[in-house]
Amino acid sequence: MNATHTANAYKRQQVMTASPEELTLMLYNGAIRYVTESIVAIDKKDIPKAHAANMRAQNIVREFMLTLDMKYEISKNWLRIDEYILHCLIQGNVKKDKILLEEAKRLLTEFRDTWFQAMKQVRSDKAVGK
Repeated sequence: MNATHTANAYKRQQVMTASPEELTLMLYNGAIRYVTESIVAIDKKDIPKAHAANMRAQNIVREFMLTLDMKYEISKNWLRIDEYILHCLIQGNVKKDKILLEEAKRLLTEFRDTWFQAMKQVRSDKAVGK
């Protein structure tokens, strides 16, 4: 119990001190982890666990959709992709279709990796004074 408490306190501290960019990265990692948990649970025929993990991933994707700044053209395109990811998650959950869940995971992973590279580039640019 003490180790769990310490781990939760550490995670809470990470979230409380993270920049908005780092929080977004954490959300991507969480969504990917939940989709993976859902896929594994389907393999194990643990339908309640598969559903719970999928719903957590859906909630993260919905949060991404709600926080998009629609004054930028790229946000409209990003929203369409988020809608597709959400569709894959919902249908994958209803049908327990791992192919749809793998597609959602693939796209979330691509977005996460792109986000991480953008974060690195911004840090690099700041370091050289751009």
